[in-house]
Amino acid sequence: MITVAPGDLRSALPQGGRLLGLDVGTRTIGTALCDAGWSFASPALLVRRTKFTADKAALVALAAAQSARGMVIGLPLNLDGSDSPRTQSVRAFARNLDDLGLPILLWDERWSTQAVERQMIAEDVSRAKRAERVDKLAASYILQGAIDALARG
Repeated sequence: MITVAPGDLRSALPQGGRLLGLDVGTRTIGTALCDAGWSFASPALLVRRTKFTADKAALVALAAAQSARGMVIGLPLNLDGSDSPRTQSVRAFARNLDDLGLPILLWDERWSTQAVERQMIAEDVSRAKRAERVDKLAASYILQGAIDALARG
């Protein structure tokens, strides 16, 4: 099941459970995990993209090791809310993960990277360290937004 409605994910997982958040980029996939009660998200691994089968295997291994029950994937919409070629690429990526049997929520990620960058600049994180952390932190930001929406009902 792939959805853009938080209520659909909540219905698919009435008992909650850990969620895996993804920020899918062209070179890397930032990952994050949340607790089973959907309270807080934390950055996890950075997956360097190679071939889809290897990328998928890394995500399957992470989901299994962390007992993830569902996924939240950042959906890079245009500022006006319309789809872009990148949006279509992420939708295709999600469709290719659908056979894992985990419900997938596509979550609007329009401002995630900018918000994370601003926060790291405010914390005086060096440019080099920002570059290596931004994707994992963006995945955490995306996942936190989704679980906040899930908690609101």
